[in-house]
Amino acid sequence: MGGIFRSLIVGLAVTWMVSMVQTVQAQDLAEVAAKAEEAALAGHNAWMLTSCALVLFMTAPGLAMFYGGLVRKKNVLGVMMQCMFLMGLMTVLWALYGYSLCFGEGGLYIGNADYLFMNGVQRTWDEAAGGPVTPMEGVIPRYTHMLFQGMFFIITPALICGAFAERMKFSAMVLFSILWGTVVYCPLCHMVWGGGWLAFDGKESLMGGALDFAGGTVVHISSGVSALVCAMLIGKRKGFGSADMRPHNLTYTALGAAMLWVGWFGFNAGSELASDGLTSSAFAVTHFSAAAGVLGWAFYEWLVHGKPSVLGAASGAVAGLVCITPAAGFVHPMAALIMGGAAGVVCAIACGSIKAKFGYDDSLDAFGVHGVGGTLGAVLTGVFATRECWDIAGSTKLGLIEGGSIMGGQVAAVVVTWIFSLVATFIILMIVKAMVGLRVSESDETLGLDQSEHGEEGYIFP
Repeated sequence: MGGIFRSLIVGLAVTWMVSMVQTVQAQDLAEVAAKAEEAALAGHNAWMLTSCALVLFMTAPGLAMFYGGLVRKKNVLGVMMQCMFLMGLMTVLWALYGYSLCFGEGGLYIGNADYLFMNGVQRTWDEAAGGPVTPMEGVIPRYTHMLFQGMFFIITPALICGAFAERMKFSAMVLFSILWGTVVYCPLCHMVWGGGWLAFDGKESLMGGALDFAGGTVVHISSGVSALVCAMLIGKRKGFGSADMRPHNLTYTALGAAMLWVGWFGFNAGSELASDGLTSSAFAVTHFSAAAGVLGWAFYEWLVHGKPSVLGAASGAVAGLVCITPAAGFVHPMAALIMGGAAGVVCAIACGSIKAKFGYDDSLDAFGVHGVGGTLGAVLTGVFATRECWDIAGSTKLGLIEGGSIMGGQVAAVVVTWIFSLVATFIILMIVKAMVGLRVSESDETLGLDQSEHGEEGYIFP
């Protein structure tokens, strides 16, 4: 009897010990899982904050140097001032209302007032939590999402400046950028990325929305088409076609292009708003397309003009980057090489033969690179997109190569963006012209915008 009792006691003790060990193990596993999730969230946020810095780096010094080298030396500060000033102006507009109009919930065409003045973005005190809490947007703080998207809001109107370089009033540029960012960028951003009517819905229909991973429609087509309207409406630079208007410092331009190439990794690989395998894929195809763009433009010049130029190689890199932007999360590296190479050739033709044929003065080829390259990229996304990269549509096949039917949505989004940008930009320019005028005087243009608009000189020699 005593033996049975002892056995029972031992059995109960062993059971209790096993139970305690299992409980401790479960607690340990839960703690490990919690720490792993916390580390993953921290990793996502760290990459996205880095991407924010990379995209801001694209505007200045990247675009500022790229454009600055392409103008005549009497206008170099004018171009750099535009980029620098827009970094300040567009940031303030974004904080006040831009983010809310783009990503506030509700409308098919424009966001609501959820995030006006950073309401719903900034940290708030939570009585239940007993401390401040940070609103989240997916796996990153809404602060980070706001900052990242705000960098796109900065650089997009800065791209347009290349079309009216060396002749637009600074006051006109400021007013135009405010109106354009509000009336053109915010609605397009909401329609494509904020849940509006151009957002991809996975349906195989003409208006099933468009795949735009990082801004083919929102950034490049909109800015490029608007740039064409600006160039045609403002008119040619004084002496265009007869005066020497060669770039004054191709060293700046080459270095600026290299900076854009580096910054574009944040632009594209950051647009998943996370850091994982798809981020690596987007990073790789961004690099591959830029590389192929360099070769495409350089070899085209080599064959047609007998010599490959540094300007061509730099422009080809940017063309390849523009083209891959809408497709970065949806295509494989070999497709990226094809897209980049095609962009290098097509954009070279657009900036050379086509511009010469129609005679418009797109000073720094904003339309030829961004408008044409963005359109090409959006259409080719409909060819090469594959669910092997991102199964965004569930079981629906994507591009033509894998038997999908998204091309209708891609083309429709391109057409809508073209028409909307054309009409809205024309109206905005008419308003600006009526309020402050568009163009500097002939004497100020001859003197150069550095002195006439800013009272400074980029180069002072003894």
